[in-house]
Amino acid sequence: MRAAVFEGVGKPLSIRTVADPTPAPDQVILTVENAGICGSDLHVTEGAHTPAGLILGHEFAGTIAAVGSAVTGWKAGDRVTALPLNACNSCDACDQGLPALCSENLFTGCYLNAQGAYAQYVGARGSMLQRLPDGVSFEEGAMVEPLAVGHHIVGMAEMPRGASVLVLGGGPIGAAVALFARYAGARNVVVSEMSETRRARAAEVGATAVVDPAKEDVLEAYRRATGENRPAFIFECVGVPGMMRQAVELAAVRGRVIVAGVVLQEDAFAPIVALGKEVTIRFSQAYTEADFAAVIDALARREIETRPLHTSTVSLDELPDAFEALRRPTTQCKVLIKP
Repeated sequence: MRAAVFEGVGKPLSIRTVADPTPAPDQVILTVENAGICGSDLHVTEGAHTPAGLILGHEFAGTIAAVGSAVTGWKAGDRVTALPLNACNSCDACDQGLPALCSENLFTGCYLNAQGAYAQYVGARGSMLQRLPDGVSFEEGAMVEPLAVGHHIVGMAEMPRGASVLVLGGGPIGAAVALFARYAGARNVVVSEMSETRRARAAEVGATAVVDPAKEDVLEAYRRATGENRPAFIFECVGVPGMMRQAVELAAVRGRVIVAGVVLQEDAFAPIVALGKEVTIRFSQAYTEADFAAVIDALARREIETRPLHTSTVSLDELPDAFEALRRPTTQCKVLIKP
């Protein structure tokens, strides 16, 4: 098969012909119809320990091409997406139905023995498959994974209907959070984002107000938009040092801060500020099977719209250049690949 292969830090992805995958007993092999480029893929290619020969890609949808001997209930030709997880199935996290939190999990597209979907074929655990109804396109199917991240983040807040929320960051995850906060019944969704294009996109998918934090005070803008003194629900979707501190400072008494931004270095905030308001801080990582199912159901019912988030589609041959372009400031949101 043809695939985009990581050759090393600082090198563009290389389009190569590699061996077709064969299914392990608990696996299926999918013909990839669409795959998505994630910001975490960019980060992976900047890591000194990322192995050469890796095929990236954990957001995908396609048709089943081959079925492992131990997989039941699925057949060749079925339209599916899948959680890109390869967990141990025997730890505390797996017992709780949280395979993404399994310490032994091999995330598809991050390991040489769990190659990803920047290719014509990709393997997936049979237990992680999710069927795509006829009304859900492969493009939408490839976006279920990032949308499930947003759905999970919003669910972590346990907010009542009619709540007002503040979203820090309007990138792909912040936009998904804005979408699902409105879907969950939030009355006011205020998104703080420096990019004009991202602010406009956030408004298109559900934000009721947007603010440029480089030009105006976020708390004052929130007060004008909602009529409330401070936000009871804050979603941190930026992932740079200092954002958790800002979220805690902005939060209301007994406010809830959901941290979804990924910071790979040490960060700090003043615990006394959180203690003085009894702020709850929760961290959200990935998703569950229930998040995938809920997103697919919402797409099938046409209750959510992915069009504003899907900004372009590229071929496998166009992928290396498109991938490198995403390292620079861009108006793109979700770029899909059609191998």
